[in-house]
Amino acid sequence: MVSRVRVWLNRTYAENVFFMDQLRRNPSDRAVEIHATHGDPDSPVLAAADTAELEPENLSPAGYVEYALAQCVRRGIDVFVPRLHQSAIVAHRAEFEAAGTAVLAPPPEAVAVFHDKVIAYEAVQAIGVPVPPWYRVRSEDELVAAVEELEAGGHKACFKPASGAGGVGFRVITRTPFSLMHLSGFPSPYVPLDLVLEALRQDGEPVDWLVMPRLEQPEVSVDCLTGPDNRVRLAVGRTKNGRRRGFTLHEQWLDPARRIAEGFGLHYLSNIQFRMFGDRPVLMDVNTRPAGGLHQLSLCGVNAPWAAVRLALGEDPGEVVPPFLGQDYTVVSGPRPLRPVALPQQRPEATDPLPAVPAPAAAEPVGSVGTAAQALPL
Repeated sequence: MVSRVRVWLNRTYAENVFFMDQLRRNPSDRAVEIHATHGDPDSPVLAAADTAELEPENLSPAGYVEYALAQCVRRGIDVFVPRLHQSAIVAHRAEFEAAGTAVLAPPPEAVAVFHDKVIAYEAVQAIGVPVPPWYRVRSEDELVAAVEELEAGGHKACFKPASGAGGVGFRVITRTPFSLMHLSGFPSPYVPLDLVLEALRQDGEPVDWLVMPRLEQPEVSVDCLTGPDNRVRLAVGRTKNGRRRGFTLHEQWLDPARRIAEGFGLHYLSNIQFRMFGDRPVLMDVNTRPAGGLHQLSLCGVNAPWAAVRLALGEDPGEVVPPFLGQDYTVVSGPRPLRPVALPQQRPEATDPLPAVPAPAAAEPVGSVGTAAQALPL
């Protein structure tokens, strides 16, 4: 009898409830049990898991590694999919392996390259992958110089943190003075340059921003599955153009993604994003983790999470080729159940002592919340 597989997702995005669904509906018909941890007691991933716990807060990276190793041993974790403190965790891969846990993440060298967007751009440019013009900015004067140079070339300037994920901190520079126009409608990523400069003067602390031209659509996110042998098993592009989304196997997107995944050893699941600069695709960002929208490949008949888990377990799934490309679709939010109380309930075997976790205040029962997004055809 084939044993069940125990998978742990630490503090991850709400959309990964679909990642968990796909693991359970795997084509091998193998039993999968999922453990989830999070800092938010109302995260839907806790409700979707078989067992769940609140994570201790304010741990250092080294402290979190100790916590994670203890979780893997006590929970009998076969495959760990880390998002929080990924860099620290992959640096201790051997310790997790000694505990019987495979870490579904790239090696530390690959994670380090793509943690800093400037280092990443320099590295991929060196292997011939096009990148947009960019400027590393730490001061008011550097910001003005970068914006003026981009605007002189006919581009609209934008900036984002040199390290970060999920579009946090992304803003588009505008010369339009702040007015009631900025307070009407929904919040916008556009921010007047004079307000940014004033904020820099008032704060007095250096920033670490990447300033670049605003790139045009379509945006294409290439989901890659790469083995420990650096060979890509799966590469499919998900296209985004406004609300409309779709899929592509065009080599103008897949070829540079494969070169990055293979060249830097982005083992297991990664997501490599491109946009248009003029008439050619350029690299926008690289995520060394599964994308939140990875489950959308199910519309192409592909179960990427399960293929990745098989790779982590040493079972090579071979080349994963979509049997078809799904029709264009859009993404809408929908309800997902939450735990009936704020503190996640546990199975009897999940009551062993853990590092101290402050118990949150009691909350009213909640039935569902619309935090997850489902893909629906247009």
